[in-house]
Amino acid sequence: MDTLLTAEIAANAPRYRRKSSTFIDGIHDVSTNTDHMAPAQLYSTMSGRLFHSGRIAIVMVGLPARGKTHICVSLSRYLQWLGVKTRIFHLGDYRRATVPGGAVPEDYFFPNATPASIMLRQKILKRCREDIYSWLNHENGQVAIYDAVNPTATGRRALAKEFAKHDVQTLFLESFVDDQRILTENARNVKISSPDFAGMDPDEAAQLYLKRIGAKIPVFETMDEKELNFVKMINAGQKFFYNNVSFNYLSHRIVFYLTNLHIKSRTTYFARAGIAADVPEEEESYRADPPLGPAGLHYAELMSEALLAHREYERQAAAAAAGITDPPPLRPLTVWTSTRLRTVQTADYLKERGYKVRQRSQMSQINPGVCEKLSDRALRALYPEEVDLHQLDPYHHRFPRAESYHDLAVRLEPIILELEREQNDLLIIAHESVLRVLYSYLMHCSAMDIPKLKFPRNKIIEIIPAAYQNEAKIVHIPGLEMPPSQGSSSPDNVFFRHASPLLTFSSSSGAATSTGGSGAMSPIQGGGLTSSPPEALEPLTLPPAGSSVAAVGSGGMVKPSPHNTSQPPSQVTSQPHSRTHSRIQSETVSPSSSPSGAQLQQQWAPERVVNKSKEAVADKVADED
Repeated sequence: MDTLLTAEIAANAPRYRRKSSTFIDGIHDVSTNTDHMAPAQLYSTMSGRLFHSGRIAIVMVGLPARGKTHICVSLSRYLQWLGVKTRIFHLGDYRRATVPGGAVPEDYFFPNATPASIMLRQKILKRCREDIYSWLNHENGQVAIYDAVNPTATGRRALAKEFAKHDVQTLFLESFVDDQRILTENARNVKISSPDFAGMDPDEAAQLYLKRIGAKIPVFETMDEKELNFVKMINAGQKFFYNNVSFNYLSHRIVFYLTNLHIKSRTTYFARAGIAADVPEEEESYRADPPLGPAGLHYAELMSEALLAHREYERQAAAAAAGITDPPPLRPLTVWTSTRLRTVQTADYLKERGYKVRQRSQMSQINPGVCEKLSDRALRALYPEEVDLHQLDPYHHRFPRAESYHDLAVRLEPIILELEREQNDLLIIAHESVLRVLYSYLMHCSAMDIPKLKFPRNKIIEIIPAAYQNEAKIVHIPGLEMPPSQGSSSPDNVFFRHASPLLTFSSSSGAATSTGGSGAMSPIQGGGLTSSPPEALEPLTLPPAGSSVAAVGSGGMVKPSPHNTSQPPSQVTSQPHSRTHSRIQSETVSPSSSPSGAQLQQQWAPERVVNKSKEAVADKVADED
């Protein structure tokens, strides 16, 4: 479930849950496994609470279409990355689970509502807050994010007093937007999927939705209560106003994160660096810094052309879907690389075309220490005890004079904050170990999954942020077929291929197959893959061009999507496996007809394949309390 509902609400919730709730990820399905720490968690406690900060309720304030859900989901992702036990409670989910059909009385949001509407409102609020108290008191939760409108000062004061009675500190967070352009974009991106707006021009539908808000919620008082702790985010992060936010260390970390956050739409791409000159990939040295060889330079050109062609195709497709003949220009693209020569030279092709390239020293690959250039057999012979420890905990263990993935995650925290602050589209060219950590942050992967994520060099990973959760795509690089990697001797690759079965995909049928510990290939019956239990983690290689899969949560089935295999597309969308991010979304789009992307093929319409769980239905209304 996407919220911690009571048993009664959970039984009735499926028909009324929001559309995005069918896509279950780790943000809304907090793991109860206490054996593993979060990726950037520095220490653990018996209570599970950190920083001596007690329990905090973050109360969202703001009208619909102001980005409240986007903000609280992003904040939850960051706090869980730090190891702070955080859960979001969307009041709208409780309302849809309680009211048959999800339709509330016309005066439900009015301050002078009828007694029946007031009783219904109090019933829904009571159930939501009971779950908040239950989670904080009985499950050692630390931060509860209460996502609702909370329109009046009187109601907010009463809410702060109620939380204080339960020894819970309250921090109000208001998203105030008076920029019409931001409002229209938010409404278009999130709100107008309702059947009420079917067939309408997107801009007209957005304006109609915003007018309905004014009629539905006639009274809204912006925050000005001097005695309360609150942060006011103005126009998606253009300005901030703080009042009394000084009660503990964690509150300061929250405020610092919010100053780097915005809700404007942008896309992040991940790509590997090219291959160094005359050095096989499995023999690359951490200490040496060789330039790209001919194959690496060829890869840099193909990767850059594929990315530019994909961006242009997405622009044309979005314009066609909106019925626009003259599509708007693309957002600017910024490129980040590490300071190593291979990554810098991989970005030179884009730099020569006028794209801004920045070098980030924190994005250097993980330090392999004594593992450098050692084979599996040699490493086990020299350091047998270290190998055994590494297999038990490949994320936190470090070999002598090496870095662990935990060390790398802590080192990358400044990059994560700058990534949140970046408003342009962003291409990150880095070593696979760095991409694993950054991807796991954006897609909320388990720490135990991070060392097993695979990023083939012939594919670009595209991350699209959304209000309820991020989405991932795979963009295939045409003309670049990489041989199977032999794996390097650095600690981020060694031993993982033998630790558990390997999932791969048949290029002919798209059926999933599993490699057991013996290395023998055996097809899954029915051409599908049954999702693994949490204790049986599987490293997932990305599917080849022409195949795509869709997966649901625990107990779901993966199966090929029904696209036309007679013309294999060069772009396949998916998500690398994680225990907490169980949904794999597939979408097939057309490649460009030439590496330059000058001519775009339009005969392939995007195809989205999503298997819904038994609790989910096609509720098209993504409204927000």
